[in-house]
Amino acid sequence: MNRWINVSLAGFGLLAGLAFAQGIIRDAPKDVVLGRLIVTAPPQITLDGKPDQLSPGSRVRDLNNMLVLSGGIVGKSLPVVYRRDAAGLVHEAWILTESEYSKLGGAMAGGASDGYQRFNELLILIFGARR
Repeated sequence: MNRWINVSLAGFGLLAGLAFAQGIIRDAPKDVVLGRLIVTAPPQITLDGKPDQLSPGSRVRDLNNMLVLSGGIVGKSLPVVYRRDAAGLVHEAWILTESEYSKLGGAMAGGASDGYQRFNELLILIFGARR
């Protein structure tokens, strides 16, 4: 009986290793807003200089799509795209590089009627390049 447990665990380990070898695919988030995030004292934050709050269970992801604890980024000014929950609190945030932030900031500051479409196209390009 123990043989079956060992064989099934080995098979599971093999499948997990194959899935990991394929790499992480990070899709461009939908319905996000560009901003600069500073965690003051979790869950208290500032977004673009205005006080705000993280939702319970909020997720902040780094450049490798790994979760970042809000306590680990206290006091750092981070360029992000973020999404709010139904209560209006910040629920998800994706950290950007400074160059990605400046590219997206240029699309938003352009004032053109197709600014949001261009913003989404740039998001797809940025997140697609991270694969």
